[in-house]
Amino acid sequence: MAKILIIEDDSTFSQVLEGFFTKQGHEAQVVNNVKKAFKITDEQSFDLLLIDYRLPDGTGLDILSHVLEKGLLQPVIIMTSFNDVRTAVKSIQLGAFDYITKPVNPDELMMIIKNALGKKENSRNSAVEHADAIKGKSAIADKLYEHINLVAPTDMSVIIQGESGTGKEYAARALHAQSKRRDKPFVAIDCGALSKDLAASELFGHAKGAFTGALNDKKGQFEAANSGTLFLDEVGNLSYEVQVKMLRALQERIIQPLGSTKTIKVDVRIITATNDDLKTSVANGLFREDLYHRLNEFKIQLPALRDRGKDIELFISHFIKLSNSELDRNVQSISPQAKELLLRYDWPGNLRELKNVIKRMVLLTPGETAAVDALPEEMIISINHAPRPSTSDLKVINELNEKALITETLVKVKYNKSKAAKLLNIDRKTLYSKMERYGIE
Repeated sequence: MAKILIIEDDSTFSQVLEGFFTKQGHEAQVVNNVKKAFKITDEQSFDLLLIDYRLPDGTGLDILSHVLEKGLLQPVIIMTSFNDVRTAVKSIQLGAFDYITKPVNPDELMMIIKNALGKKENSRNSAVEHADAIKGKSAIADKLYEHINLVAPTDMSVIIQGESGTGKEYAARALHAQSKRRDKPFVAIDCGALSKDLAASELFGHAKGAFTGALNDKKGQFEAANSGTLFLDEVGNLSYEVQVKMLRALQERIIQPLGSTKTIKVDVRIITATNDDLKTSVANGLFREDLYHRLNEFKIQLPALRDRGKDIELFISHFIKLSNSELDRNVQSISPQAKELLLRYDWPGNLRELKNVIKRMVLLTPGETAAVDALPEEMIISINHAPRPSTSDLKVINELNEKALITETLVKVKYNKSKAAKLLNIDRKTLYSKMERYGIE
């Protein structure tokens, strides 16, 4: 049983969620604004926070920032409308575990919560999944793996750069799995989720009494990763003071726990990741230049999903297999029309977003073929409203617009062709003819 805090201003929806979680065996509490959320998270501890993005006195990001500053490490899930997906992706960059779009599908929500509460595969299986998830056959994928294969056997420090959701931790695990340290610990830390005070303790450890609340000695992650690999995600978020300590740890291979006079020898390989180019942070005085050069012995740039061409189809097949196994489904393919829409979407959340969408499709598909109606409706509308390819051929433009309008209408009426024909002001025979012409199933 988990203790879940729901932060939602829609009283009817929050009551539905509260009752749903209770039936699932969890304990749920509800607050309806940012101010109350601050107060209750300061006074009580929760296993998970489910936060609506839009609230009367702020946004879910305000609450996310508050709990991170307080050093609270429970997973946060953001609920959002599809129009706010890019903001939801930003919330993941800031430290949220995941997001879900409204209207919320109960099975999808429980799947995300199950993952957030750590009831998934063990870390070994997860590492294998991570390594598999970034493979592809495009030229850009070949170059990526050429770089990974080249630097993995060395002890060089590596910076992995790429947009949120491109698989930076996957790449880090692939580097570790192919290194001489593969049988030693792989320790991953999300620096974006650590407050200034917590970061130093988390990385270097502390002695009993080092600060208020330090009731026992604590081993830092540098020490936990000794002889292995330490992966620091969003390293650019570390404070200047922690950067100084880290530089010393890398140069002298020793750490000093907070509040302690003793030093500890450590031997770790450092892999860091960032959404942004650290050079800009260096130029702005936010990141130490000497530490940057120490970390940047080799840089790997991960491509955005929209730039990986036919690799997207490989990822779709991969995520279908994973979702079938996890959800006990038997989806073998995706309809041509649904695949076309998946290939046209720009994927601001990259691999993470694609994985979530495919899981949702598999979950909603009782048979062997996932169709368009298993895609989020707002996603289809977003795709159909996207800018069209430039052309001066008026006939092509009109056909593209007509196909988009028919598809959008069919989705809106859940593929009731009589209703669609009526809304489009055409007869059913004409609708069937146009659907056949445009390859709409």
